[in-house]
Amino acid sequence: MKTRYGYKTYPLTAAQKYHFYYSEYCPGKEILNVGTSLTIEFELNVEELRKAIYKAYERCESMRARLTYDAKEKEWYQYIVDKEEREIEFVDFSGKTMDEAEAEMTAWTRVPFEQDAPMNKVVIIKTPDGFQGMYLVGDHRFLDAQSLICFLKDVIELYCNANFENVPYPADMRSYVEQLEKDFAYEAGSKAQARDREYFHKMFEAPEPIYNGIDGRRKLDEARAATKNPNLRAAPTGSDSFAAEIDIFHLEGEPTERLMTFCEKQHISLQCLLIMGIRTYLQKMNNCDDVSMMVAYARRATLLEKKSGGTRIHSFPFRTMIPGDKSFLEGIFEIRDKQNEIFRYVNFDPVECMIYKNQVYNPPRGMGYETVSLTYQPATLREKGLTDLGGIRYKTKRYGNGYYADGLYLTVMHRPEDNGLDFSFEHQTKAYSRETLERFYYYLCKIMFKGTENPNLKIGDIIKLV
Repeated sequence: MKTRYGYKTYPLTAAQKYHFYYSEYCPGKEILNVGTSLTIEFELNVEELRKAIYKAYERCESMRARLTYDAKEKEWYQYIVDKEEREIEFVDFSGKTMDEAEAEMTAWTRVPFEQDAPMNKVVIIKTPDGFQGMYLVGDHRFLDAQSLICFLKDVIELYCNANFENVPYPADMRSYVEQLEKDFAYEAGSKAQARDREYFHKMFEAPEPIYNGIDGRRKLDEARAATKNPNLRAAPTGSDSFAAEIDIFHLEGEPTERLMTFCEKQHISLQCLLIMGIRTYLQKMNNCDDVSMMVAYARRATLLEKKSGGTRIHSFPFRTMIPGDKSFLEGIFEIRDKQNEIFRYVNFDPVECMIYKNQVYNPPRGMGYETVSLTYQPATLREKGLTDLGGIRYKTKRYGNGYYADGLYLTVMHRPEDNGLDFSFEHQTKAYSRETLERFYYYLCKIMFKGTENPNLKIGDIIKLV
């Protein structure tokens, strides 16, 4: 397929195909939807906001993308339309409760997108608390956390430039198509791709990993009993139901700042600290030093990657074997060094990586080793460009699409209100209860604070103290 409705078509990237990989097994295609709202404690001009949204669409190619299927070739393609002319609705939730408003926006998030149609939807909203702003839902094949923030920030800056004095016009977005072509060049048998493939193949030359459960060894013991294999190292990482919810726990701004200060002092990223906290919790619960988890990489290093939109997340297994007699700081530095190493290879196709890993270790169908996936999103709406708006309060909210492909996905993001952290646990409800996740969050925070306050303390001692 070369064109569709006169528009040039492009294949899908590895990052886009990654979402097909898990969605094919789910009964509801809304599993691909990402829903959020951004509201401001300010009386907005609805018509002016609508103009800003249309302008943001004009500036962002990926938000004008469409998906189409070629039945003859049995392949999916994408194309970019010139203009978005669809109606942008205004919904006033005044007179309803916040719960009722959020239930309606959750319902919007659970409507899958069709091919040859817009792959996102924006609604201007006024919430019962008097805040005004936007609700946005997009298909994950064209939208991730960073591109979502980038688009919303662009709308706000365009609105403020048009309606307030001394607010500069935002810098241009970058070309989605240009970034696609760079990705295709990499995926077409480049030397870089061959180098990255070699790295991941070498990674799986290590002995088989072992399952570490959020709630301990129970599932591994049950899997060993069911298979009559006392040496089994894999276990079910999810449940037999895709039904899912999002449970969010909030860390206040002041303790978040303490964690950030530690990271700055030690020249590490907060992602490294989060990985250290999670793996130490799993180490504690399973009495095992060999810990594996999944880590998502945003792949937004260059200005083109940061401002071209779309979806760029690749997820890979991250395995550490850190004994309890090492200090907390030594463990973090080991994680930092391994993260810095893997960053050089994250353009590789994550689906090919997972298929190869399964071929090497051959775990029983439906079983694996990594019980949690982590995404840390450092980009926030409080960055340069929105600091000139004074003390206007604004907030964001995520909405679940009702499904998740595996057991547990933890997304950590900064809140716009106070720059504190939101820990969003997207989980299969049959796999994990809110109480289990609350315990996970509680101990994760205890480990991080105990470790940052006493970085030379042995990991084994921290495990005993918490």
